[in-house]
Amino acid sequence: MTRLIQLAAALVLVGLTIPPAHAQIQPGLNEPPPPPRPAKKQKAAPENIEWLWQYTPDADHKDGRENDLAQDLRFRPLLEQYLTAPQSFWGTPIDGRPRTLAVTALDHLSVPDKVVADENRYVSISGCVVHFCAGRGLLWLDLNGAHHLVVFAALDWAKEGRPTTDPAAEYTLWVFPDEPMTIAAGSGSGGVPAQHPPAALLKSIARWASEPLPGSGIVQHITHAILVDPDGTPHSVDPSALGVSSTPEKSEPEAPQLKPRS
Repeated sequence: MTRLIQLAAALVLVGLTIPPAHAQIQPGLNEPPPPPRPAKKQKAAPENIEWLWQYTPDADHKDGRENDLAQDLRFRPLLEQYLTAPQSFWGTPIDGRPRTLAVTALDHLSVPDKVVADENRYVSISGCVVHFCAGRGLLWLDLNGAHHLVVFAALDWAKEGRPTTDPAAEYTLWVFPDEPMTIAAGSGSGGVPAQHPPAALLKSIARWASEPLPGSGIVQHITHAILVDPDGTPHSVDPSALGVSSTPEKSEPEAPQLKPRS
């Protein structure tokens, strides 16, 4: 009897030391929980402005369809997305604040001119201000890659000088890229990387600036140029650094000489 009692006691002790079966498949109470899986980074969606191509020249529209483009409901949001730098050269302040750059660009493209496509990559959109076509604008876009470089350029008349009907009237070229640009050596101000203006941009500005004013034949005389950082910081540069050559004053046409009667 004594041996039976001892055996029963031993079985009880063994039972107390063995954990329940379900406890064997659970992590130990003293073990730290497994680290959470890192969330997958969402890739930035590419900016889709491929819809601009439909307004470039085709067989029926050799100068493109700038008027239709300006009425596209996606055009103004595009300007507001990319053209965010402060500007001070154009327009009467609205509610005590200067006009936004997006509105300024829209003003300078209101009267349609051309939509030009270059190298199946670059698009240039030009126009001028309603009732004042001496105020001309150019929107240039590089559609290559996931992020598109967008630049707005405008010609501002020096009002204290000669009238716009005078070929010697002076203009300032304002250039607003949506990324920092510099014409000097180095990486840009404040350590912010800056690129030089692309050759395709300079080519487009040169072509646009050399076009005469409609109805007058006057090529605008650009004497100053301002390159503006995305934060609104202006940099005075030589116009030639932005693709503009010095414009000679247009001379008056000579009167035709009458041939003597024979």
